[in-house]
Amino acid sequence: MGQAIELARRAGEKGEVPVGAILVKDDLLITQAHNLREQSGSPVAHAEMLAIQAASKKIGDWRFVDTTLYITLEPCPMCAGAIVLARIPRVVYAAVDPKSGAAGTLYNILQDERLNHRVELVSGVLAEESSALLKSFFEKRRQK
Repeated sequence: MGQAIELARRAGEKGEVPVGAILVKDDLLITQAHNLREQSGSPVAHAEMLAIQAASKKIGDWRFVDTTLYITLEPCPMCAGAIVLARIPRVVYAAVDPKSGAAGTLYNILQDERLNHRVELVSGVLAEESSALLKSFFEKRRQK
């Protein structure tokens, strides 16, 4: 999670909402990404989506068996849907997202029994550090 937080810091320095994501398998890094919505002009350039897309290209498959996705912020519905579709078995996230969290806060897409894949969830890992990055980013943005 520390690496994901460092990615989030880099995103914030670029004017992006500070969210980072890292996908690992057997403790080895597969891909990493941070938000790039502003830079790319794309509403789907969330850290999770970018990490999933890069991993698919790297491993040559859309199924991510035996992987863990570390994210600094609870995934939104779009990202949660992509996580389920990619068959990622485990997600570890830092801060909850009270406005669009889809891993237990507003929705729980990742563990919805109606879907054919459910994800093991771990939340709150380095949550204070991730939350502080987000709060600081939005405070600075409001001052401008």
